Amino acid sequence: MRTPVTILTGFLGAGKTTLLNRILTEQHGLRIAVIENEFGEIGIDHELVVQSDEEIFEMNNGCICCTVRGDLIRILGRLMKRRDKFDRILIETTGLADPGPVVQTFFMDDDMKEQFFVDAIVTVVDAMHIHLHLNDSEEAREQVAFADVILLNKCDLVPGADVDALDRRLRGINALAKVYRTVNGDIALDKVLHVGGFNLDHAMELDPHFLEEAEHHEHHHHHHEEDVTSVGIEANGDCDGRKLNAWLSELVRTQGQDIFRMKGVFSIAGNPDRIIFQGVHMLIDGANGGPWGDRPRENKLVFIGRNLDRAALTTGFRACLA
Repeated sequence: MRTPVTILTGFLGAGKTTLLNRILTEQHGLRIAVIENEFGEIGIDHELVVQSDEEIFEMNNGCICCTVRGDLIRILGRLMKRRDKFDRILIETTGLADPGPVVQTFFMDDDMKEQFFVDAIVTVVDAMHIHLHLNDSEEAREQVAFADVILLNKCDLVPGADVDALDRRLRGINALAKVYRTVNGDIALDKVLHVGGFNLDHAMELDPHFLEEAEHHEHHHHHHEEDVTSVGIEANGDCDGRKLNAWLSELVRTQGQDIFRMKGVFSIAGNPDRIIFQGVHMLIDGANGGPWGDRPRENKLVFIGRNLDRAALTTGFRACLA
C-alpha cells in the first residue's frame, strides 16, 4: 500500500499554521505524519507531545510531527520505520517556496514511487493580501498555479464582491484547482486530504465548462501583468500516437520550466483505451485509463504555466490529430 502525501503551501500569514495546528491537535481520528519545513513558525505545544525522538514527535491525537532540517528523502526514510503509526503524510513547504521540487521528489525516485503517491498540493492564500502577492511575487503565482486545492482564507475580512473578483482571478491562473472560501482555515479535512489531484483516473474529472471559463477569463478578465495562466484545448477524433509523443517531448524539452502542471486525456488511433497523462515541469507520467466503451472518443488537454502561447499550443496539438 502506497502512502498518500499532501503538500501544503502558501505565504507566511495566509493561515497555513492555523490549519496545521488544527490537524495536529483536533481529535479528528486521522493518523497523519506532518513534516514541517520551517519548524520555528508553528511553535509546537510540548504538552501535546507524547514522545520525542529528537526529530520526530508523536502528538496526543495520534499525529506524528517531524521537521526537515536536511534532506526530505532521509526524513521520509526515518518516518517509514514507523509505518504502523500513520496513514498519510502532510508536508508543509516554506512560505516562499515553489512546490515543484517537493513534488518532483515523489516522481523521480523509484523507491519513492513505490512507497508514496502525491494526493494533492494545497495552497492557502490570504484574501486580504493575495492581490499584492500575485502582483509582486513569482512564488505566489507559482503556488497558485501548482495547486489542486486553493483555500481562499480570511474571507471574513474582505467584502464579498472583492472575494468574488479574487476567486475569478485565481481561476484565471489555475482553471483546474478547486477553490474553497474559508475563515480561520476552517474546512472539512477530507477536502484537503482526500483530493486525488494526482490520481490519473481523476485527472480530467473536470467541470465540463471549465475550459470555456478559462478562455472566458482570458478574454475578459485578463490582467495584463498576469504571466501565469491556464490554457485548455479540446478536440474530437484520434491522435497519431507518434506525432503526439514527439510534440509533447519537444514541448517539455523547450518549455518545461514554464509549464507548471499539465493534464490530459487522449484518444490514440488504433487504441481502444483512453490514455491519461499529467506532468509537473519536465516530468510526464502517463497511464491507461481503461476502454472508451460507449463514451465519445475525444481529447482534452490543460496547461497551467508562465507565458503560455494559446494559439501555438492549439496549432501544435491539432497537428497531432490523425
